[in-house]
Amino acid sequence: MEQSVIEMKHVSKSFKGILVLHDVNMTCRSGKIYGIVGYNGSGKTVLFKCICGFLHVDSGNIWVNGKVMGKELDMLKNAGIIIEEPGYIRNLSGYRNLEYLYRIRNKKNAEAIYSAMRKVGLDPYAKKKVCNYSLGMRQRLAIAQATMEDQQILILDEPMNGLDKEGVAEMRKFFSDQKCMGKLILLASHNKEDIELLCDEVYEMDHGTLKKINENESG
Repeated sequence: MEQSVIEMKHVSKSFKGILVLHDVNMTCRSGKIYGIVGYNGSGKTVLFKCICGFLHVDSGNIWVNGKVMGKELDMLKNAGIIIEEPGYIRNLSGYRNLEYLYRIRNKKNAEAIYSAMRKVGLDPYAKKKVCNYSLGMRQRLAIAQATMEDQQILILDEPMNGLDKEGVAEMRKFFSDQKCMGKLILLASHNKEDIELLCDEVYEMDHGTLKKINENESG
């Protein structure tokens, strides 16, 4: 059986008395992709932020690798995350942006950055500034940033935004390859086809309540 990596039990979260997450329960294992669907404002992004430690839950617990978020772990560090567009230094190239972020952690393996950019279809040697990137290129750069440190957990909120048909197909293959490497992927998407093709289990978020709606045994 795949290793359990993220576990949520009876998780609730409110803002100014409005319940945004209500009694959420979910277990996520390595080597699987979990899809979460739901309308804007249903609670998907808030749930992701709670898992990452950006927000603290009001009740219940979230465990990541056996440690409780907000108690034993303040922030999730062993994950690649796309929740909102990163705040890039817009007058630098894509490579220089990733290099800056990579070296914040005192890492110096430039080949990891080159490899991450190539895998998402970006040229690491291009001098083009991020301010001149298309939306699709910025999204590819965000995916490269999320995966350049080979993290075992990927938390991706609408990662296909801005990608054309070819780009979507390339990223679907990329995420499938990541899963085959044993990664755990949490994926929120409005695209029904992304969810159907990629996800082992599918959950629907509705008014803060999470419910499993499908399980794809074939993966």
